[in-house]
Amino acid sequence: MLDQYGRTIDYIRISVTDRCNLRCVYCMPEKGVEQVGHTDILSYAEIVRLCGIFARLGIRHIKLTGGEPLVRKGLPGLAGEIRSVPGIEDVTLTTNGVLLGEQMEALYEAGVRSVNVSLDTLDADMFQTITRRPLLDRVLDGIRACAAYPGVRLKINCVPLKGVNEDQWARMAEIARDYAVDVRFIELMPIGFGKQYCGETQESIQKRLTEIYGEPEALAGHFGNGPGAYLAYPGFAGRIGFISAVSHKFCSQCNRVRLTAEGYLKLCLQYTDGVDLRGLLRDGRSDREIFLTLQEVIGRKPREHQFAAAAGERFEQHEMYRIGG
Repeated sequence: MLDQYGRTIDYIRISVTDRCNLRCVYCMPEKGVEQVGHTDILSYAEIVRLCGIFARLGIRHIKLTGGEPLVRKGLPGLAGEIRSVPGIEDVTLTTNGVLLGEQMEALYEAGVRSVNVSLDTLDADMFQTITRRPLLDRVLDGIRACAAYPGVRLKINCVPLKGVNEDQWARMAEIARDYAVDVRFIELMPIGFGKQYCGETQESIQKRLTEIYGEPEALAGHFGNGPGAYLAYPGFAGRIGFISAVSHKFCSQCNRVRLTAEGYLKLCLQYTDGVDLRGLLRDGRSDREIFLTLQEVIGRKPREHQFAAAAGERFEQHEMYRIGG
């Protein structure tokens, strides 16, 4: 469907849980968080029902996220159910990779053909410092398991943090040099615990990589369901990508909305604007009523984020694990 600014909205990120088996410093406090009760998050049946309504609105691409989506039992089964909804073209996954190795076969059988793995370092000690868990080997096992499946597109997402993982950016890029994998540098979002850290610019990282690997070729076209800039470095089997939503605002191309685990549809990451779909589902509203509500709400998606502006009452105050990655 089209929003009020003529953008085609065909992509939704669905958080299935606020829980996670890591405690990344820019996302969660060290001792964890007060978790939402199981009855307060959407059931799988409710998610599938909403996906049917989203499909009739023109949503074609669905990303399952968390928290960490694979900690919720039966996630591959949910992916398969959504994949079978008429109108849905693909179901993809963003994960920290810890449980990916043991669930990849089931995900593949469910029809998942694109997986994003969040990984900020290849150094075991640094990984434990950032995530507060000694689980790098589990993540690497998950990446290898995913890469073994033909036709699955694998992306590695790295959040560059000044003073934290600066010496890892070239090492992360080398994954794309040696394998047909996209390594993407994701700009730190100034939300929640992320406000305590300083990210690095796309230009700075690109300059450093160019000094090491030579002048890249800028690639035209889309290589995923959302906007991003991609480069091909000489001799690389894969691509280097940059998702710089704050410094390189691509709001004019935004094609997504987000659904939190508690069933709140968010129109923009920064704003609280949206609608409580859990309430509509559990109040007994018909699919038609929910369809019309979504049509009106998505139609008024904001023009752009204003992360550079002072805090306002409409600005999101929740942490990222509550919103969905």
